Amino acid sequence: MAVLQFREAIRAAMTEEMERDERIFLMGEEVAEYNGAYKVSEGMLAKFGPKRVIDTPISENGFAGLGVGAAMNGLRPIIEFMTFNFSFVAIDQIVNNAAKIRYMSGGQYKIPIVFRGPNGAAGQLAATHNTSTESIYATLPGIKVISPSNPDDAKGLLKSAIRDENPVIFLESESMYAMKGEVSDEEDYLIPIGKARIAREGDDVTIVAHGKSYWIALRVADRLAAESFNAEVIDPRTIRPLDIDTIVESIKKTNRCVIIDESTPFASISSEITYQIQERAFDWLDAPIVRITAKDTPTPYARNLMEHYMPGEDDAYEACRRVMYAD
Repeated sequence: MAVLQFREAIRAAMTEEMERDERIFLMGEEVAEYNGAYKVSEGMLAKFGPKRVIDTPISENGFAGLGVGAAMNGLRPIIEFMTFNFSFVAIDQIVNNAAKIRYMSGGQYKIPIVFRGPNGAAGQLAATHNTSTESIYATLPGIKVISPSNPDDAKGLLKSAIRDENPVIFLESESMYAMKGEVSDEEDYLIPIGKARIAREGDDVTIVAHGKSYWIALRVADRLAAESFNAEVIDPRTIRPLDIDTIVESIKKTNRCVIIDESTPFASISSEITYQIQERAFDWLDAPIVRITAKDTPTPYARNLMEHYMPGEDDAYEACRRVMYAD
């Protein structure tokens, strides 16, 4: 095992895949000369040259569309958005082209493209730069959505995403890029898309959380352990396809569930997970499912309001105690 920052794990995945397959290229704002807005692609221009690491103008609709066309013609683009809030400028290319062309062409075209970059809140960035986009893109048939919580998953899942024949939305976090963690040093390390990870086993309550919310779940589990409650923590890793089977099997053991989700509550990831649990495991539930989400409002700027807006550890902890009838 090697210890890497989250950004280094992403870079390692892209580098290994670009060394393996000359059809892969990276394109986006500041990915080349500046070494990446968050230094994710540092050194890649020197290694692969300007034909495979390509700086673009501030024109997301243009370079996302260029990427879709390249994928249709046999290349395998990695498109970096400086923030996934900027992907909304390219929404037509993602929603109406990347997600649908394989279906609409009767399988004549494959769309092996990865759209990646930082997602969700990252401090005081105001309403237009804090959107958690996974619940938006997960509604689209024909597209896969991945949200890793740690460097090891980031590397293994990104390599799998780059090899996939379908468009993949790969959601990172600006606030996690400097996070360090152990990463497998297997020669060709792949994590299958669509398989959740049971990060911590327990039998009193199931906590489901992805991305940086996963770290809230672990802290809550530690607090509960100090009170002799054993929480099972599940990191879905892949939002679509969702590994609901792993979650349901956990519910059958714990009979209770709390979901921590940075999405706003209406039509959120937690909404879908809640529905699928009650559809498949209603008879095993001993308490209502509780969701801890961002507040149902545009993201505030003030620090104190931002802290209130985001899903909180104390709220998740109290929710776990409530579904266990511990209060």
